Amino acid sequence: MMASAVWKGTLLNDEPLAKYTSWRVGGPAQHMYIPENKADLVDFISGLPEGEPLYWLGLGSNLLVRDGGIKGTVINTRNRLKEMRLVDSERVYVEAGVPCAHVARFCADLGLTGAEFLAGIPGTMGGALKMNAGAFGGETWRIVDRVEMVNARGQVVERDQAEFEVAYRSVKGLDGEWFLSAQLKLAKGNSEASQQHIKALLEKRNATQPTNKPTCGSVFKNPPGDFAARLIEACGLKGFAVGGAVVSEKHANFIENQGNASSADIEALIEHIQTQVQSKFGISLQTEVCRVGDKA
Repeated sequence: MMASAVWKGTLLNDEPLAKYTSWRVGGPAQHMYIPENKADLVDFISGLPEGEPLYWLGLGSNLLVRDGGIKGTVINTRNRLKEMRLVDSERVYVEAGVPCAHVARFCADLGLTGAEFLAGIPGTMGGALKMNAGAFGGETWRIVDRVEMVNARGQVVERDQAEFEVAYRSVKGLDGEWFLSAQLKLAKGNSEASQQHIKALLEKRNATQPTNKPTCGSVFKNPPGDFAARLIEACGLKGFAVGGAVVSEKHANFIENQGNASSADIEALIEHIQTQVQSKFGISLQTEVCRVGDKA
């Protein structure tokens, strides 16, 4: 793929992805594009060959890139697509590359309430939209009014929240489109109260989750009426390791990279956990983490 003079961003080839993922694992991307801004990204996508596989990367959480890497093009929105502004008294425009924690604080500073839970999500707004990310009882799509999408031909469309089928950690109706931005609808509140709420949520998160370790966030979805962490811990799997990957002693729904893990180690540990929980409880744990790329 040749760089075009109209692109303002950076195109990298055979770029190792481990340094971009929160698990610190993953093979290379055949191509990686770091756009200058939203308009540049749309221009870049419109010039791609038909059928070019596209992958999106924000903070690299909730993502397992396999050791063989990714064939196609990875769009890296980290520190890009970062515009955030007040639309009217109760609506906020947020581009896909903005970290969720920044959204929470921005809304709180404006005296808008409803987005505080985003402080507990270790990814970007784009990733939160894709999977209906949640934390502390809040869910992304409960505060979404409209979204802006781009398709593989570089065409930009606005869609209403009602056009998507949204469920727990699931969003259907994307159909070859990706999120560029969202308009969030919030309620007027008290800035100080929201900031205190965020502080309390982060204190709870730091007390219960291994936030200082290389993890992807929660690995498994909670099954109906139960918690994945409880089931994993009940199987005696806290501290269980495969290679350099280990089930966190602090929270059983987190897998830590001890420093030398491969993606294969992590994936083998995920499958071992699923087998053990299925055997003991008859429950099929579904992964929350998105697995992409080729095995080595």
